[in-house]
Amino acid sequence: MKTIFNLLSLLFCATLYSQSTISGTVTDDSGLPVPGANVIVLGTNTGAITDFDGNFTITYSSNPPFTIQASSVGFETASIDITDNNQVVNIVLKVGTSLDEIVISASRTPERVFESPVTVERFGLKEIKNTASADFYDGLENLKGVDINTNSLTFKSLNTRGFATFANNRFMQLVDGMDNSSPALNFPLGNLLGMVETDVLSVEILPGASSALYGANAFNGILFMRSKNPFDFPGISATIKRGVTSQKAAGTNEYTDVSIRAAYKFSNKFAGKVNFGYLKGTDWAANNLTDKYNPGKTRANPDYDGINVYGDELQVPINFDQIAIGLGLLPPGTVLMGTQTVTRTGYNEGDLTNYNAESVKADWGLYYRPWENDFEISYVGKIGVGSTIYQGTNRYNINGFFQEQHKLEVKNDHFFLRGYVVADKAGDSYDMVATGVNINNAWKSREDWYTQYTQAYISTFLTEYGSGGNPNPAIIHQQARAFADIGRFEPGTPEFEAAFNRSINDPNLLTGSKFQDQSKYYHVNGNYNFSHLINWAEIQVGGSYRQYSLNSSGTIYTDFDGPIDYEEFGVYSQIQKNIELNDVLDLKLTGSLRYDKSEFFDGFFSPRISAGLTLNENHNFRASVQTGFRNPSTQDLFIGLDAGLAVLVGAAPTNLDRYVGNYNISSAGQQLGVPAQISQAGRSAYENSYTLTALQTLGATGNPAVLADPNAIANPDLVKPEQITSYEIGYRGKFNNLIIDFSAYYNNYKDFISQPVVVAPFYGTVGDNSLSIAAIANGDYKLYGTYTNSDADVSSYGASIGISKKIFGDFDLEGNYTFAKQEFDKKSNPDFPTNFNTPEHKTKVSFGNTELFKNFGFNVAWRWSDSYFWEATFGNGDIPSYHVVDAQINYKVPSLKSIFKAGATNLTGEEYFTAFGTGYIGSMYYLSWTINNL
Repeated sequence: MKTIFNLLSLLFCATLYSQSTISGTVTDDSGLPVPGANVIVLGTNTGAITDFDGNFTITYSSNPPFTIQASSVGFETASIDITDNNQVVNIVLKVGTSLDEIVISASRTPERVFESPVTVERFGLKEIKNTASADFYDGLENLKGVDINTNSLTFKSLNTRGFATFANNRFMQLVDGMDNSSPALNFPLGNLLGMVETDVLSVEILPGASSALYGANAFNGILFMRSKNPFDFPGISATIKRGVTSQKAAGTNEYTDVSIRAAYKFSNKFAGKVNFGYLKGTDWAANNLTDKYNPGKTRANPDYDGINVYGDELQVPINFDQIAIGLGLLPPGTVLMGTQTVTRTGYNEGDLTNYNAESVKADWGLYYRPWENDFEISYVGKIGVGSTIYQGTNRYNINGFFQEQHKLEVKNDHFFLRGYVVADKAGDSYDMVATGVNINNAWKSREDWYTQYTQAYISTFLTEYGSGGNPNPAIIHQQARAFADIGRFEPGTPEFEAAFNRSINDPNLLTGSKFQDQSKYYHVNGNYNFSHLINWAEIQVGGSYRQYSLNSSGTIYTDFDGPIDYEEFGVYSQIQKNIELNDVLDLKLTGSLRYDKSEFFDGFFSPRISAGLTLNENHNFRASVQTGFRNPSTQDLFIGLDAGLAVLVGAAPTNLDRYVGNYNISSAGQQLGVPAQISQAGRSAYENSYTLTALQTLGATGNPAVLADPNAIANPDLVKPEQITSYEIGYRGKFNNLIIDFSAYYNNYKDFISQPVVVAPFYGTVGDNSLSIAAIANGDYKLYGTYTNSDADVSSYGASIGISKKIFGDFDLEGNYTFAKQEFDKKSNPDFPTNFNTPEHKTKVSFGNTELFKNFGFNVAWRWSDSYFWEATFGNGDIPSYHVVDAQINYKVPSLKSIFKAGATNLTGEEYFTAFGTGYIGSMYYLSWTINNL
């Protein structure tokens, strides 16, 4: 860090000798001001945003001549040559298209969407104003090629091009250049702790691999959120939303969302801003009582395991005949009652959470321009506290989760250097599945409950059988459960509440369910653009460094003896050249190369080559080939978590012996000479394990010989980085007021990272065809979630097309279609989940008019998703197709600088869900008042 601050000091001392001030207005061709237009010095990042009256002022570090360029969604880009200092200009924008908007993310330099070498989606001030969704983040779902999986009301997981769960560490989310993924969880919690809506300037999304410029984890894509600089956007603005959410399971509940922004330009050298956001509502309740593995079963079945019922996960096979024989109640060799798998009686999710959805976030920034030009030094701080539901291996109540970020940055048009830290605290978060298990155990131990159940079943069955009756096993199982459940802690009773509170406040996951975490990471990155020094091409160089510090006190990671630290770094370069072939053809060539290194793995090179051909300024054809990689996440490497059904053990070589569990051995195992209790390290999962498929086949057939098959041995390799090669072509075209944007891609993955579940016997060596098989048959084994790479070929391909057109005069009609499919031989790799979790077909359409009549606009958005199969560690299942209609009307009051909006999401009221195990998504109705927000 000392080196970083030395660099910052050197940059701070840099001297710039000249500057220019340009001011003016931006209007449309009818003379009306265009607020929120982007005005930049061409070829630089220096610029300003027009205010409510269309006014702007730019201070630039060089003397004229130079060119400024103005753009806004729905208008053609306009340029004006600046020849004098302090020149005042009036820029007139003609009605144009979204392809004329300026983006920065695609090449780390300003360029039109039309000319971008890769696919890019943009969501700006106009889209935020017109979205029918409840907030700007939800509105991203209507973009082409973008998927949002709804975990809960306040936690949406954004993804592109497949392969995602809610723990989506393949997709990166940056806020003003800062990664806002959680250090403990390795992925962002949607916008729960992200940006305040009144401070959003623009959102850009790069679908697909972007490792060449952005490094590890820029694998499926990147979301860039940019905030408003107080030099360009001084003043106070606010948005107030009030409404209700409606869901069958949770009823009708109030919804409040407030955001406030205050920015002040103290002088041409100093400015600051403060933002505050508050959201409160009731989450989408999850009350699916369907059996997780056998949809036809109900609570009346002895082995019932409800999807949103917790404490009933452990399935114990009971051989009633063998036990009765051992008790002397039946003669040896009797086969009468058979074997039945039994689960304990669980608790519904609604008994284990209050479904409180809340987000409180604030950020502040101080900005200093010592020479009143583009050279800027800034400090930004962000904090957020949120409550939501997260679904991973289990369902988790994220309660009071706290995250903070602090960034120091120095930049001008040609470079930036930033350093930041991200830290989190788990608050009062807890595992709802473990809570259900521990409430049961607090009332009665697992051993006592199963003993009473078994005794009641055998006694009742033999009594009826001995009296000449015909025992009904189903009824007797219900009677046995009722007997074993006598005195059970019922929800709402003092005993239940006391056991619940003990569990959620106990960080020992063997007896409690609370998460403890105070992890953090430090990140430094910089970039220099030599375009002001080199004329023949644009050349950039940059690099990044990150250090992780994991500190969960042993509740998530194996850091029971102190924090786990490790680091990674990367360097890159990019060259971009525009070639004018003739009067109608322009060619843009881009090449980039990045090298990244984690201390645990060999380094990787990530090249990207792209070409864009522009014809007559109306047609652009592009093609690119790029590679990317993903380092195993902190959880892939160092997790050590007993999630109930399975223990999650990270695959770092130093982690295998850090997780140790103590397990009781069955009486049958003890008869083989095994001690009554043994200790087993996580290493067993990787070096002495069977596949889950083999265990399931044994359960279905009862034939231990299936474990003698060499294919039944798992022993997964330790995880290493995942790689991707991505091929993409695209076309953007303008036909009068018809706009077409098309892209297609093919991705090939190498060493695809996944999390297969394996079965480790407590004794014996897999493949010995004797003792280890006996261990499995006796129930003496443990399931482990492992982290490894697939030898199988994993590929995906897809395409998307977006069309927009003005119809009936000023009405906007937009539509897009996305196709996505994976190539993977599941039959040959039944134990390897890819978690593609993406519909094959998806369609979105919107229709509206920003000025139906004076100051009045509306928008209606419809989207349809094909059915698909969801695959994740919590559970697998089909997601039915669904369609959703959102709508809003808005009215602008210029005298109050206000916009009033009335909107509704899921107008049809047909509830749907986007992932297995989550709550059904209902409807939302809201009114909003936005003040002085461009």
